Parts: sequence; C-alpha cells; structure tokens
Amino acid sequence: MTLNTGDTAPAFSLIDDRGNTVSLSDYAGQRVIVYFYPRANTPGCTKEACDFRDSLSQLNDMNIAVVGISPDTPEKLAAFREDHELTFPLLSDVDKTVMKAYGAYGEKKNYGRIVEGVIRSTFLIEPDGTIGVAKYNVKATGHVARFIRDMD
Repeated sequence: MTLNTGDTAPAFSLIDDRGNTVSLSDYAGQRVIVYFYPRANTPGCTKEACDFRDSLSQLNDMNIAVVGISPDTPEKLAAFREDHELTFPLLSDVDKTVMKAYGAYGEKKNYGRIVEGVIRSTFLIEPDGTIGVAKYNVKATGHVARFIRDMD
C-alpha cells in the first residue's frame, strides 16, 4: 500500500530521541515533512539527516517542520542526534507500525535482491492533514533539494 497526494496522512504518536511523545497532531495546522529512513548512523541515513539539518532554515522559512522516523530505539536516536548535531525530532518506530501505515516498510530491492525492510520515503503533510507530496525509494544524497524543487 502506498499513499498519494490528497490521501489523509495516517495519525501517529511515537517516542522521540529525548523520550517525549510526539504526535502528528502536534503539527496540525502547519506543513511538516515526515521522512522514513532505515537506520541511524549508517552512511546513507547520515547523509540524508545532515541534508535535512543543513536545509532546515530554508524549510522553516517555507513554514515546514521536519520529523525523521526509523525503527531505531530512542537511545540510538539520541546518539545519532548528538553525533551529527541534528536539530529536528527523530522518532522511534521499533515495531514499524507507522512505517507500514505510510507504505514505508515492505519488499524492496537491495543490491539486486528482494528483501523486506524500510523503504526510504518522504512525505509533505499539509496543514489539513492530507498528503501534499509522497516520494518512495528516494536517494539519500541530494534528496532534500530535489524534494523542495518538486514541491513547486
């Protein structure tokens, strides 16, 4: 199952890298990018997270918040945040329930083989709670610039 523009974004409440509960409803009335990544402190996920960190002021100027979600524990996410000075919430979806609701977990190709895992995906959720942009199987490097360009 995948989400498309205009679909209602699945609600969620997850624990963040600081031990707080963060819900999609916390962002009601504003735009938020929710991105899903496989694992903290791996090369691709680090590049992507640092890209969001480095683009955060530009996104904030567009009135867009950013939230990253992975299956890592809050403790691993805290280390990831500290290691790379990440300045947006990182949420823990250990049981992958939210990832599955967004279509960001399932079969994918990895080095030519079909495996089950996190599908690197990014969503822009509009103030009314609908999907404004849905991107699946994104590349970690240069992704944020492409996403911003595609929003126009």
